Amino acid sequence: MSYNISVTKVTQSRLPSVDFNNLPFGRIFTDHMFVADYQDGQWQDLRIVPTGNFELHPAAMVLHYGQAIFEGMKAFKNKDGEAVFFRPEMHSERINASATRLCMPEIPAELFDEAIHQLVALEEAWIPPVKDSALYVRPFMIATDGFLGVRPSETYKFFILTCPVGPYYAKPVTLYTEQKYVRAAVGGVGEAKAAGNYAASLLPAKEAKNKGFDQVMWMDEKEFKYIQEVGTMNIFFVIDGKVITPKTNGAILKGITRDSIITLLRDMGYEVEEKDVSIDEIVAAYEAGTLQEAFGTGTAAVVSHVAGISYQGKMMELPAIEKRVIAHKAKARIEGIRSGELEDKFAWIKAVRVLEAV
Repeated sequence: MSYNISVTKVTQSRLPSVDFNNLPFGRIFTDHMFVADYQDGQWQDLRIVPTGNFELHPAAMVLHYGQAIFEGMKAFKNKDGEAVFFRPEMHSERINASATRLCMPEIPAELFDEAIHQLVALEEAWIPPVKDSALYVRPFMIATDGFLGVRPSETYKFFILTCPVGPYYAKPVTLYTEQKYVRAAVGGVGEAKAAGNYAASLLPAKEAKNKGFDQVMWMDEKEFKYIQEVGTMNIFFVIDGKVITPKTNGAILKGITRDSIITLLRDMGYEVEEKDVSIDEIVAAYEAGTLQEAFGTGTAAVVSHVAGISYQGKMMELPAIEKRVIAHKAKARIEGIRSGELEDKFAWIKAVRVLEAV
């Protein structure tokens, strides 16, 4: 199916004023955005327009009952200067899984695909030429009915914003094992990229920082025994050469970087196990001297090394970053595939294409 996306261009681009060597994350937006409206049971009025404010009724249901979901992905320039996406279809699948969980309408895969390609093709000059930089792409959907009543909205808006971002050099982080607050419960919305998940994480994250830690390591809601995620990332551990990561159980986000790293590590011959990971197992490995690595994974940094984990007042210091092997290999493999310097044997890279004359 082909979608008719209208395009209204800015009269004067802001691109000449952008310093690509100084790009604060999430603050500089490109000239255009994609917008679509859902009403009468279908997506309509598909358009690319100048990035700007929009009107919303003060009773819009997103503001009162929280029907809001989003994705985070990137477009890159490969070594040949071609604009590419990394596994875009996975983001389409995940935003629709989030939509289903929050009782929102799905976005047809073809519509999602055409919208991201056409918008990024129009904004290709905004992809930073600096190594390891990218164009961050933020698709999101909100409920727009002006109604004060608890039910699913009947109208929605779907947007895609894009913003250039610089290299993300994540310093090794220290983790505070949370024993009071819960990020998500099985049967809840932890698996969805729902806006409310992030709002609920802010207070525990702030308290962890006040205690001197970088991020929270989230535990299960029943016993505070099983590890879920770290900050806004999935988490991996390397114990005596074996890689383990919490299995997705409805409370853990199905990270696309997570899935990619599992696939690549297995392809490189490493044993990777997805299972319930208890804090007791991590403590035992640390005490036995077999806890070799711990790292978070996500769109921003790909890999974020864990320097230490605090649990019940004791800090478990992990080996020096330069002595680690597996996380470095995983990150280098993903970055090599994205840049075109390594073989894309899993066909994850999709070239940005122009679907309509823009």
